[in-house]
Amino acid sequence: MKYKTMGYRFFSVINCVFLALLAFVCFYPFYYVVVASVSNPDDLIKFSGLLYKPLGAPTLDGYRLVFREKLVLSGFMNTLIILVVGLAFNMLLTVVGAYVLSLRELLLRKPLTILVVVTMYFNGGLIPTYLNVRSLGMLDTLWALILPGAISTGNLIIMRSAFMGVPHSLVEAAKIDGASYGRILAQIMLPLVKATLAVLVLYYSVGHWNSWFPASIYLRTNSLFPLQLVLRNILIEGTQTSEMMSDIGASKSPQVLQLIRYSLIVVSSVPIIIIYPFLQRFFEKGVTVGAVKG
Repeated sequence: MKYKTMGYRFFSVINCVFLALLAFVCFYPFYYVVVASVSNPDDLIKFSGLLYKPLGAPTLDGYRLVFREKLVLSGFMNTLIILVVGLAFNMLLTVVGAYVLSLRELLLRKPLTILVVVTMYFNGGLIPTYLNVRSLGMLDTLWALILPGAISTGNLIIMRSAFMGVPHSLVEAAKIDGASYGRILAQIMLPLVKATLAVLVLYYSVGHWNSWFPASIYLRTNSLFPLQLVLRNILIEGTQTSEMMSDIGASKSPQVLQLIRYSLIVVSSVPIIIIYPFLQRFFEKGVTVGAVKG
């Protein structure tokens, strides 16, 4: 449009200002935590207001203290184990379950789908789930954080919809050529739904990385705690404060404790932030782009 009216220009300016403010509101809290984590703890505890640059001489003492703590290191390792093993179970069961429910020739497909959807709105509750986990011998083990939530019903429905969006003519052609269900899934379905797979990988990964409540229910051994539960205990309850600070002889120093809190928030957030750019490019791809030609 060569000629722009005054109203159009005014709207563009207001829109840019609004989006800039919105971006600032979303980005500043994380920026504040990063800057605070490298600030002088004595100056930081006295400071109030907006923080734009490190207070005092920048220091990495908070990160050094975080990585010296055994609970943090074991929390990292436990979270990585839960993430890798849990993600493998999540994707395998979700893909297989969604593929079965997407088959047109499946007997009682609609009743089975309704039965699966019902689980999104109704569940056994916390106490029956706890009793079930205990009866299966998974209490105080990492399996209690992996198997009970191995399939997300919402993600299963998303995957099923993606499979049903694949042109049925491709499946029929593969069947005529003698392809089995497993081969159709591996060589036809999955390559055409990579965008959906990437989204589910991100959903499940973020879910595992941020999860702390199931661990607080099923785990009793500190060495099995995932990183987010360790972080929660330090930030909210302070149950690990004396244990963390004992090695550095500063169990009564609120300045150092505050520095550790900010540093631990950054350490626990960066890995999942790094994953997103690698999956973002799949979000914009169509599910069946190039599947049918002519």
